[in-house]
Amino acid sequence: MIRAGLVRKLVCPVALGAASFLLGSGSVLLGTCGPFTDVTDPVFCPFVLEAFTLGVTTGTTPTTYSPADPVSRLQMATFLSRSVDGVLRRGNPRGAAQKFWMPLDASVLGLTTVAAFPQRPVYDGADVWVPGNAAVSRVRASDGKLLETWTGVATARGSVLAFGRVIITGALLYQIDPAQPAGAVTVVSTALPVSANGIAFDGRRIWTANPGGPSVSIVTPGAALPWTVTTVTTGFVSPVGALFDGANVWVTQGGTSFVKLDSSGAILQNVTVGTKPAHPVFDGTNIWVPNNNTDSVSVVRASSGVVLQTLTGNGLSSPFATAFDGERVMVTSADGVVSLWKAADLSPLGFLSTGASTFPEGVCSDGRNFWITFFNAAGKLARF
Repeated sequence: MIRAGLVRKLVCPVALGAASFLLGSGSVLLGTCGPFTDVTDPVFCPFVLEAFTLGVTTGTTPTTYSPADPVSRLQMATFLSRSVDGVLRRGNPRGAAQKFWMPLDASVLGLTTVAAFPQRPVYDGADVWVPGNAAVSRVRASDGKLLETWTGVATARGSVLAFGRVIITGALLYQIDPAQPAGAVTVVSTALPVSANGIAFDGRRIWTANPGGPSVSIVTPGAALPWTVTTVTTGFVSPVGALFDGANVWVTQGGTSFVKLDSSGAILQNVTVGTKPAHPVFDGTNIWVPNNNTDSVSVVRASSGVVLQTLTGNGLSSPFATAFDGERVMVTSADGVVSLWKAADLSPLGFLSTGASTFPEGVCSDGRNFWITFFNAAGKLARF
């Protein structure tokens, strides 16, 4: 995008008089400011041209901008929406890569073989870490190449990045230092319930959701092993997913319960969502909660806990996990479908069947691609 100052230098001389230029295959006569004949102030002309060029506004007629006309709240909402869409579309890594498309057939998905029965991956800025049944795979995000395999895990389920490490839930709590040569993972705690599943990091401590407890564990990393673990049981019913929204940890649990916790693990708020909520994602404003037993996604305002909308259709079928790429939310469905949604207005963007016996389970994003694990013995990571 050309900066406003540069635009001013380029267009202000043109704004002082009429000229012609080619637009597409036809010749268009310019007014005093681009196509507009009623914008005469050279100071504001660059901003009008930027809004016109980016599609925020097309004017009131092909040749008039009506600069003195009032703007209604509905018109302002339209301008703001178009502005946000334009910034996200042009500013994300997909725009730089000219990836303005989504796969329309499962055959075009890039596949990498990883550890068997892979679950919920995490992206560290360069690589994707994929916890599997007995190993953790490190995959280069730029091309999908398997870089290395770490061993020593048992029934790994979830992963999170914390202080330059990859932390993994499973039969125990594990740590990987990406700077070290591949080998066996480090066990950092044996004190978690064996069913530890969802995992989150709040900047200081690690939180796990333990459905078999049922409980939530708060792990405090330290210089010596094992790390200190505090497990809270009060009020929890089969917790599954966990996330941190910058202020609070949230946990999905059995029935239709999605709870916000305080710093000690006590429940501050209980939000009713769909049945059997699974692994949510935070998009910076709202939390997307996939409801596994009701084929829906509840979108919850993080600041208030209000359910903004319950989404259905668009391929949702036993939705399980979610990921956010800065513009879109992907939802995996165990029935073999992944669906895309526009985070800004919650509109559906389409869905894709991933094929028989693929069982899309976990998902993360590197900003350009979504990475989807297929929960089966073949151990595949799909690049979407």
